Amino acid sequence: MEYKVRTEPLELQVMRILIARADLAESDRQYYRNLEKGYEGELFFDSITRQLQNNCLILNDLLLEANHSTFQIDSLIIFPNSLQVFDIKNNEGDHYFEEDKLFLKPNLEISNPVDQIKRTENRFRRWVKDHGFSFPIVVNIVFVNPRFTLYQAPMNMPFIFHSQLDRYFEQLDSHTGKLTSKHKLLADQLINSQVSKEPFIKLPTYDYGNLRKGIICEKCNKIAVAVDRGKHCLCLDCGHKELVETAVLRSVEEIKLLFPDRKITTNLVHEWCKVVPSKKRINRILEKNLKKSGKNKWVYFE
Repeated sequence: MEYKVRTEPLELQVMRILIARADLAESDRQYYRNLEKGYEGELFFDSITRQLQNNCLILNDLLLEANHSTFQIDSLIIFPNSLQVFDIKNNEGDHYFEEDKLFLKPNLEISNPVDQIKRTENRFRRWVKDHGFSFPIVVNIVFVNPRFTLYQAPMNMPFIFHSQLDRYFEQLDSHTGKLTSKHKLLADQLINSQVSKEPFIKLPTYDYGNLRKGIICEKCNKIAVAVDRGKHCLCLDCGHKELVETAVLRSVEEIKLLFPDRKITTNLVHEWCKVVPSKKRINRILEKNLKKSGKNKWVYFE
């Protein structure tokens, strides 16, 4: 049972908008690609865990604190007899282990996930103990990408490779036992103990005036959308078609995400979308879908 579903990270949502609307440094673009790839890997892992038939509680994307140190768990599955912690990696390419270090061939050293999972394990054990629970904890590093290869991997490492996923979860699914009220209490306390992610989000600086205006295509994420005289807009790059009303409301959400302190007005949305020529059309869409506040020239929408 998926007890806490995974949501798209706020950081990724903002970066996806900035990729289309701003001239970002290559380092920021690479950071965005890593965010997208990591999230894709997590979604793939979720598609597998949803197939579990055994009694279990699945909690995705936890950010917790123990002994004044924060730690993140990509996925936690509470089984009757154990707590399974999963760190999800979507790396691809040829890698190798050498002297407890991880390298991408030919010789690029990258972050060793074993060090990270050890820190997570220590902090999670502390959290579990501090909250009065005593379940066995098993940590796993899951490489979900079928194009990932790891040479010289020590046998004692907590690795699960793409080819092993089905067998591993079939084994977990075969375990007997029932969840109790104590398991649910643990799950509820984990969810209620979430640390806000806002302080940990790192974004490049951006300014309203320097961002490109227009409607971003929901399919290819490019500003190449034109509006016809009917109800639709069309991406001139990939050909994707969308209702103007849907595209405008999606653009409103972008403004709220990037500039939460700005009031949503007809003029602001008209300028942001750019390709919708009629302010009256924008205003009708806002009045239909949002709550209207204020009077006369101070009208805005929530």
